[in-house]
Amino acid sequence: MSSIRLQSLTQGDIRKQILRLALPIMGTSFVQMAYNFTDMAWLGRLGSKSVAAVGVVAVLMWLSSSISTINKTGSEVTIGHSLGRGSTDEARRYASHNVSMSLLISSVLAILFLLLPSLFLGIYELESDVSAQALAYLRIVACGLPFTFAATAFSGIYNGAGLSSIPFRVNALGLALNMILDPLLIFGLGWGTAGAGIATLTAQSFVFGLFVYRLKKQDKLLDCFAFFVRPDRIHSGRIIRIGLPVAALNSLFAIINMTLGRLVSEQGGHIGVATLTTGGQLEAITWNTSQGFSTALATFVAHNYAAHQGKRIFSAYRYTLLYCSIFGILGTVLFVFFGNEIFRVVVPEKEAYLSGGIYLRIGGYSQLLMMLEIATQGLFYGTARTVFPAAISIGGNLLRIPLALILIGMGFGLESVWWAISISSMLKGIAIVCGLPYLNKRIKRNSQIQLTTQ
Repeated sequence: MSSIRLQSLTQGDIRKQILRLALPIMGTSFVQMAYNFTDMAWLGRLGSKSVAAVGVVAVLMWLSSSISTINKTGSEVTIGHSLGRGSTDEARRYASHNVSMSLLISSVLAILFLLLPSLFLGIYELESDVSAQALAYLRIVACGLPFTFAATAFSGIYNGAGLSSIPFRVNALGLALNMILDPLLIFGLGWGTAGAGIATLTAQSFVFGLFVYRLKKQDKLLDCFAFFVRPDRIHSGRIIRIGLPVAALNSLFAIINMTLGRLVSEQGGHIGVATLTTGGQLEAITWNTSQGFSTALATFVAHNYAAHQGKRIFSAYRYTLLYCSIFGILGTVLFVFFGNEIFRVVVPEKEAYLSGGIYLRIGGYSQLLMMLEIATQGLFYGTARTVFPAAISIGGNLLRIPLALILIGMGFGLESVWWAISISSMLKGIAIVCGLPYLNKRIKRNSQIQLTTQ
């Protein structure tokens, strides 16, 4: 038996279970977002060029984080299904495979960033001084990728077991360390962007070590599963089938954002780049909120889908939509009416925060539909149907590039990119709803229960 009690999600109060799962996952997402946000907030005191330098690397780390969702989503779904069927042994095997794969993938990615940094940073065509700062920052944080990938897999394992509060506490301690080190290294030792990178690397290695301690010594989750195994075709194949579509859509999202960054750099220079990267971090407040509920829903659905509890699945979806709607409306109000003030907290430079206020106002119009799309993804993910929501997201994100080019050609300038992002987010939210009847039939066949939203 494991020394920590696994949570049953196939019975009990659905509303409380969704909140109990979602709130720590949201907290974990905010903590992970806050690493780059904290760096940007301190570096903002050095000027918009430092913010732009860290911002472009933050997009590369976003790309890396997107790839890590192969094993995060793979962990949450495979372990949730295994435990829903009552098979701890199978859950243990999937946990080992996910950690081993995450370490392998992250090591390859770190080597690419270290050996070929200009291949990635050259996309933005930055000024030479901004590019030099970005290069120094990238070389440092790339060394921490194995730590962050493994920690992401560990978080997915805990989430899949219904223990989402533990990753939140572990990651929060890492953030606290990063917040202490940032001003000391950036200003106290005068290391600038390099100091921000060292602070982040130190905090991420600390989180990794704390996860290892908890898994092996304190929690002994799934009876202390092995971290290194030789992947077999059955387990690794299923993890890839489930996680790869999610990773593909998130990775393509990051790549598209890099392409948009090139357009933004052409239209607005480093101010435009700082607006896009910092604005994206601020918009992640609502994105991470909906992602938290989506992940919680996916875990809940995975357990109940395996246990043939169809009625509980759609009840949970209704609660999730309610909560996301509340946050979506709040996000719209904040971004549309208080965009300048919110952006100014991070970058006090007037030209930057005025540009950022426009970004947040235009993006604010899409918040409700954006949260609808992400929340509904969790319903699909929990049943291991990840391809359809991935296709919707990929199609909508790809639309941003031609739409931005068309608007630029019409003379809308820098705002063309902001409108392309906002409009595509609205369209994705509408499109994913079209797939609900298909999923309804799948759940009905699995549970023999007719599900409706009535």
